[in-house]
Amino acid sequence: MRRQFTPTQKAAVALAALKGDKTINQIASEHEVNPTQVKLWRDKVKAAATDVFADSSKRSKSTISSNTQIDELHRVIGVRDAELEWLKKKIHGLGL
Repeated sequence: MRRQFTPTQKAAVALAALKGDKTINQIASEHEVNPTQVKLWRDKVKAAATDVFADSSKRSKSTISSNTQIDELHRVIGVRDAELEWLKKKIHGLGL
């Protein structure tokens, strides 16, 4: 059975790896985690660190843009569903 780690546990392991005072293998042994997983979590924290200091107005604009795009895609799906239902009724009415 696979172990499940909470986000807090993952962050603690990743931050310990970022400190650099212990090797990856030592950290993995202490926290009973595979060394590869420690590296993955460390790299994920490194990649996300720049987002913490990113301009919040740019971040909110990208969120608004994403939400707008999602709303548009939902609208298109709704239109396609309605068209499909209409076509099904027409085909059924023709006896095909």
